[in-house]
Amino acid sequence: MRYKLLQEGDIQVCVIRHPRTFLSKILTSKFLRRWEPHHLTLADNSVASATPTGYMENSISYSAIEDVQLLSWENAPKYCLQLTIPGGTVLLQAANSYLRDQWFHSLQWKKKIYKYKKVLSNPSRWEVVLKEIRTLVDMALTSPLQDDSIHQAPLEIVSRLLSENNNLTTQDHESIIVAIAPLLENNHPPPDLCEFFCKHCRERPRSMVVIEVFTPVVQRILKHNMDFGKCPRLRLFTQEYILSLNELNAGMEVVKKFIHSMHGPTGQCPHPRVLPNLVAVCLAAIYSCYEEFINSRDNSPSLKEIRNGCQQPCDRKPNLPLRLLHTSPDLVSQEATLTESRLKPVIVTSNEIHVEVERNNTANQKMTASVGNDSEPNLIDCLMVSPTCSTMSIELSAQADRILGCYVEILKMLSDYDDWRPALASLLQPIPFPKEALAHEKFTKELKYVIQRFAEDPRQEVHSCLLSVRAGKDGWFQLYSPGGVACDDDGELFASMVHILMGSCYKTKKFLLSLAENKLGPCMLLALRGNQTMVEILCLMLEYNIIDNNDTQLQIISTLESTDVGKRMYEQLCERQRELKELQRKGGPTRLTLPSKSTDADLARLLSSGSFGNLENLSLAFTNVTSACAEHLIKLPSLKQLNLWSTQFGDAGLRLLSEHLTMLQVLNLCETPVTDAGLLALSSMKSLCSLNMNSTKLSADTYEDLKAKLPNLKEVDVRYTEAW
Repeated sequence: MRYKLLQEGDIQVCVIRHPRTFLSKILTSKFLRRWEPHHLTLADNSVASATPTGYMENSISYSAIEDVQLLSWENAPKYCLQLTIPGGTVLLQAANSYLRDQWFHSLQWKKKIYKYKKVLSNPSRWEVVLKEIRTLVDMALTSPLQDDSIHQAPLEIVSRLLSENNNLTTQDHESIIVAIAPLLENNHPPPDLCEFFCKHCRERPRSMVVIEVFTPVVQRILKHNMDFGKCPRLRLFTQEYILSLNELNAGMEVVKKFIHSMHGPTGQCPHPRVLPNLVAVCLAAIYSCYEEFINSRDNSPSLKEIRNGCQQPCDRKPNLPLRLLHTSPDLVSQEATLTESRLKPVIVTSNEIHVEVERNNTANQKMTASVGNDSEPNLIDCLMVSPTCSTMSIELSAQADRILGCYVEILKMLSDYDDWRPALASLLQPIPFPKEALAHEKFTKELKYVIQRFAEDPRQEVHSCLLSVRAGKDGWFQLYSPGGVACDDDGELFASMVHILMGSCYKTKKFLLSLAENKLGPCMLLALRGNQTMVEILCLMLEYNIIDNNDTQLQIISTLESTDVGKRMYEQLCERQRELKELQRKGGPTRLTLPSKSTDADLARLLSSGSFGNLENLSLAFTNVTSACAEHLIKLPSLKQLNLWSTQFGDAGLRLLSEHLTMLQVLNLCETPVTDAGLLALSSMKSLCSLNMNSTKLSADTYEDLKAKLPNLKEVDVRYTEAW
């Protein structure tokens, strides 16, 4: 039978006279008295007359209890315990046998724990200490008590023993670790013990103890830990354990097998905490590689200094181990007259990091143009070290370089698992790395594999994380696009990211406008080299009238006509424009209803058959059209009423409609698969006066938001939704 360990206050007694023994009974709660810390309050007849209520005046410590026995003689009081103390005997009577046994095992446990604390606090011979530790572990494993402290108390005793004795040999370390290993199977090691384990991993990474004992401990930490912020030493121990695996002969192959064991053989990892914990360990380890550089930020220029120019050297805090050097305005003017061949790199050295800065006049002119702007720079601006810096290569020490390589490789491994990729993309979307890491060419080059995996994933929840978390912030898309600090190719990754985003739900005016404003040059260069995605981008910019400047339009047309694929797609664009003019020509019906079961192809075929410039009411109810038909619907200039009841029209189509059909007045989305992500885009359709969202995935918050942003909305149907 299993029992719960008694806690302070669980046994509170009152004196009752007995002819031969001092019998104590458990009374009702109004007579109870709490224990003093680490003491059991017992009764003694000698003080009974001095206490009218019968309570004891003095407590008996656990260490004073010489023996604890169950009463077994004939005619003994039922359910009693006999405690032998200096100067007498005390009987405790419980209400039943279970409570009596609970008291008995709890008192025995407390008594033995105090004994082991005393014995192990002053070790003499380590062979005796090791024997006592094994006995203590066996006692904890065989105890019928069920409580976390049953296993934690021995671990804390051993932890204190190790922290107070630093002169142990490696063999002693391993013997103690093996002795307490059974307790670690179901318990996290305490902080001091984690520190001891970390030290062992650093000093003896090839020890069999690391593989045989630490592996199940780390596996349990990764599966069950909820917050490394509350127990940072568990994270540090996990970090050192993985590094010790990397030191083995097989190196990263051993680490890869460990990661696979954490994921499991199936396609879905059964432990939801493994990935967040692994990512937390990786981020902390990568941060530690640049820690000295990060700590030197107090002496590096502020963000406003970076944008507005540097201070004079005399304004700087002097003599930190690592600092970023800035040139004075006079030196900048002198450098402007030098030839490129005479420019020499400046190397700043510390114990751990070497920073090489190459001066470039073009960067100087670019940054000089921004002087006087007090707005806070974005991430890419922050990575511009000074007005005269175009590149910054960071050289880490050999140890830091090994740590960086190991944990970036783990991130690459994590990105290879399909079920982990959505959560990994979400965790990395805010770019949780220091600026120094993003300025390090080796780091961004290795991390490129992870970003490429995100860009290749067809799931929107994955590749949408390439974009920034909110407006005004940079995302991976900006960092790895041409001109970004992490871009080390001619735009292949950028083209891959644009392709997957355009193929999903980002074929919108807003996305195209951002490309036209910030990345038009790279888009034209890649289109000139025959990249089909970029050719499509340029055609869409012309089709949606994104480009206002006539010279730029002509330049785009020239770019398209310079390649075979561009020429073919531009001819198709011209053909579509002629069809569009014919479609939008005044004439044709004002109302149109497609037969049920019609498809996107049927709608396209119908709209290409004549003029629909007068079409105001279109019903596609109970057809099989999808979001793909939105490209045809946006070409109807007079459309005011659109019925999409019981179709497969989704969020991507709604986004497109909201950008082009701003004059739409009536929209029926009843029983369509639209969600909040698409419905929120309707807030730009200010002319809507009737909106049916019956049986959709509309939430109450989105409904309230739409009501606030659509002033003309008068008729709304939200039945069978969360907002109903």
